[in-house]
Amino acid sequence: MQLSAVAFHIYSIHMKRSLFFSFIAMGSLAFLTLQNDAGCNSSGIKGHVYFVSGNRMPSPDEPQAAPKGIKTKLFVYKLTNLGEVQKEGSSAFYKSISTELVKEITTNDDGSYKIKLKPGKYSLFVKKDDLFYSNLFDAENNIHPVEVIKGKMTRDDFQVDYAAVY
Repeated sequence: MQLSAVAFHIYSIHMKRSLFFSFIAMGSLAFLTLQNDAGCNSSGIKGHVYFVSGNRMPSPDEPQAAPKGIKTKLFVYKLTNLGEVQKEGSSAFYKSISTELVKEITTNDDGSYKIKLKPGKYSLFVKKDDLFYSNLFDAENNIHPVEVIKGKMTRDDFQVDYAAVY
């Protein structure tokens, strides 16, 4: 009888250790998973997509109408340079983009959006029919560049102005 009690005690200690190390392993795995998505929970881009059309030349006699928020698909690519797209003529329309697509979302009815992203540099595009559109560039010819900083929601309002005259 005494041997069974000793065996049970040893078995009990072994099980407690196994459970302890299992919890340690699961905690480590959870920590590594969180580290892998570091910055993504509170980092990203937010703003509106606006459609701008008509005569946009300033005039003292006619105030300009406010841009209208639109529901559309917004495409987030890794930072994209003009040399990494196939242009449609000399316009701001593109047949294809060779950089990696990171996310695709649909904006709300008023054009507002919020995208969670890891810190980094990205390019934004919308689509008109089968063509991508973006009409904003930096000094290095990067197309609609947006930088996401860890722990910050970067503000970016996208103007779809292919139907506007300036």
